[in-house]
Amino acid sequence: MFFPFFYFFYLNPILIAAAVIPAVVLLVKVYKVDHLDKESPRLLWNLVVRGVIATVFAMLTEWIGEFVLSSFVQEQTVLYNFLLYFIVVAVSEEGFKYLLMKQRTWKDPEFNFQFDGVVYAVFVSLGFALWENISYVLMYGFGTALIRAVTAVPGHACFGVFMGAWYGLAKKYESYGMHSQSKTCRVVALLSSIVLHGCYDFTASIENQNYAWIFVAFVVVMFIVAFRLVKKLSQNDRYVGRMQW
Repeated sequence: MFFPFFYFFYLNPILIAAAVIPAVVLLVKVYKVDHLDKESPRLLWNLVVRGVIATVFAMLTEWIGEFVLSSFVQEQTVLYNFLLYFIVVAVSEEGFKYLLMKQRTWKDPEFNFQFDGVVYAVFVSLGFALWENISYVLMYGFGTALIRAVTAVPGHACFGVFMGAWYGLAKKYESYGMHSQSKTCRVVALLSSIVLHGCYDFTASIENQNYAWIFVAFVVVMFIVAFRLVKKLSQNDRYVGRMQW
């Protein structure tokens, strides 16, 4: 949900802080592990803003998608939830994140290290999560902020890690002139984040208490793998050179 900036003057600052702080903390952590040739603040801020913009586009496509889906599939069924979360929500949100990120970074001279792809994708994702979090907190209160601080916000960061890992690899292949492999990696970058996002939302929608552990297990495993992936990619970061056009 999109809120105009002037609306902040009428909001509870505690709620706003609760919504914003988790995303900011994660942004700082990712920025710190980028040991080689850190990105400019201007570029990173632009990516956060693009993440916010992605929420607006996603909101519109999700509204249309839900309307179309409910016209053909009965709501609150397993099939409906599967199509909603994997196709409508995940494709919309991850798709716009990816498109806005690639538009800004792919040909940028600053994209000269493989780990930069992770940084870009995480910053876009957390820009998205920041604005989305503000929307939820304003609607549902402080309790929602606490829950999303340990689930949804890091979740978006994890989606970004996997997207960025493949996006950075695509840049490396492109710098070597391996255009087919680069294109494949870019496709996998988008698809991996879509699948993870869809799994996250779909498992979270399970109302049967006997299967609630599935969501918890999925989140824990995803967080652990993403954390290790960030550490490994940061330690093994490599210069990929500038593109020749």
